[in-house]
Amino acid sequence: MKQPAPVEAVVFDLLTALLDSWTVWNRAAGSPGDGLRWRRAYLELTYGCGAYRPYEDLVREAAVTAGVAASAADALVAGWNTLQPWPEAPQLLTGLRARGIALGVITNCSKLLGRQAAERVGVPFSVVLTSEETGYYKPQPESYRAVLARLGTDPARTLFVAGSPADIPGAAGVGMPVFWHNRARLPFVADAARPFLIADTLDPLRELVQ
Repeated sequence: MKQPAPVEAVVFDLLTALLDSWTVWNRAAGSPGDGLRWRRAYLELTYGCGAYRPYEDLVREAAVTAGVAASAADALVAGWNTLQPWPEAPQLLTGLRARGIALGVITNCSKLLGRQAAERVGVPFSVVLTSEETGYYKPQPESYRAVLARLGTDPARTLFVAGSPADIPGAAGVGMPVFWHNRARLPFVADAARPFLIADTLDPLRELVQ
């Protein structure tokens, strides 16, 4: 579906929509299976707590819940600077900036790790906000409203690029159109909020943002 309104800004989920964080989690956990189980436990804690609690604490609690070695949490933080952007991301974002599109990030992690992760994309952002700074974890609406306020843009003209399905109702709930970058090709579960487009690559942004 074509984006209905001209886009003046694009806001991204950072750790899934722009970066391959799965590989780093799996490496820290010791295997893809352990990494997936650990990440799912972490997401349950994050989405359940709403208001911010230290990111690193949630990661450690999730490791215990998932039966992953406690040292995995430290290994995750130690490996944070090995995060890699999806192959098409740097050039695509550079092109958007050249066309005068403001770029923002809202991510569920600490301020320190959020800044480090954003630098791994290799493209400057107008705004980088973390849950530590907003006081809430996505998909709480305060997170999305905070990045909109910092950008100073109209929600209807600010495209949100989700990396996980939980971001879809969160961003749509504050009036942002949502493109789900579904890299893992997860099934879409019907919800009151729907993305206007789902793709397993960021490439559609070239046509969506005119």
